[in-house]
Amino acid sequence: MDNHFNTPSEIIELNMKASETKTTLPLGKMILLGIMAGMFIAFGAATSSTAAHSIENVGVSRALAAAIFPVGLMLIVFLGGELFTGNCLILLNVFDRRTSLLKMLRNLVIVYFSNLFGALLIDILIVFSGNLNYSGGLLGAYTIKVAIGKISVSPLQGLTSGILCNILVCLAVLMSLSAKDIAGKIWAVFFPICAFVAGGFEHCVANMFYIPAGILASFNPDYIRIAQKTYGITANQLENLNLSGSLHNFIPVTIGNVIGGMLFVAVPLFLIYKKDWK
Repeated sequence: MDNHFNTPSEIIELNMKASETKTTLPLGKMILLGIMAGMFIAFGAATSSTAAHSIENVGVSRALAAAIFPVGLMLIVFLGGELFTGNCLILLNVFDRRTSLLKMLRNLVIVYFSNLFGALLIDILIVFSGNLNYSGGLLGAYTIKVAIGKISVSPLQGLTSGILCNILVCLAVLMSLSAKDIAGKIWAVFFPICAFVAGGFEHCVANMFYIPAGILASFNPDYIRIAQKTYGITANQLENLNLSGSLHNFIPVTIGNVIGGMLFVAVPLFLIYKKDWK
């Protein structure tokens, strides 16, 4: 009887074969796939915020958001896309000498900024769609609150939360390769991503939606008024909600995501399943 799943060693090999393709993609295709992935993750972020914004209980709110957000990675797994955080696993190919460090870095840099462009497209569409007007503008205020919360994390928090996040994201990417049918892949992706969102960990590509969306929402005085009244947002916090403030989140979170995916997932899995110990 055929197995309906792949073994851990088979999963690693499948991922490495996929990574070989990633590093040899033509530039235009790499950019387009990166833009699509950024859009897909932004869809997950936007819809999870819409569902959770009016729920006061933090645990229930996060649980609901966590149940919806995984659609972003599912879209990438099933339809294709180049996601910066998942591509940290290309390090496996570098260790196995299937690609060069330079090719891996080229992919990560191009994909990172392509993800950013894709997320920004959804940011703009969401704002002009009127989505943030839900609940009398409360969603717009919530979007501001979320963005301020993210730029307010300390560098150490951003770094460590980023590590925790991308451990789960990379494991979700690998687990999607364990199943041979669509239903199995859905559940393989769902639980690790659900866990990272429920845990409140930081994902640099998701933040490419959350933070710019908050910046755009802050241009609406009605959203600001509701945010100040409902969440106690101060004028000083609003002043810091800008490009400079966003780097306070993006830099440590991105570094943390890289460490989480490479050192906490790629390195040990290579040592366990691919390194010749003889």
